[in-house]
Amino acid sequence: MIRAEFYGSKGLLTGFSFSGHSGYAESGSDIVCAAFSSAVQLTANMLDEFGFSPDITVEDNLIECRVKPDKDASRMLTQLRLHFESISEEFPNTINITISEV
Repeated sequence: MIRAEFYGSKGLLTGFSFSGHSGYAESGSDIVCAAFSSAVQLTANMLDEFGFSPDITVEDNLIECRVKPDKDASRMLTQLRLHFESISEEFPNTINITISEV
């Protein structure tokens, strides 16, 4: 299962940490992981492009991204969370989404 943890501060989303594998199919053939990875990369690139200077860490089977509290950055992160919720509804038991206050 993919573990999707979003970070919140003062009512705004300020980042995320994602790890794991959805288990929907074998690695390399998993459409849930492909959709998830694509959305994460797009969001990180957009945060960078729009000047939010994301602090991104990539390790084996882990990506973490943090930004300073900002209403517009939070809106982008909220859309990512909603996208993951949609994927989770269509493919149950593949993504566990949590929000942690930091």
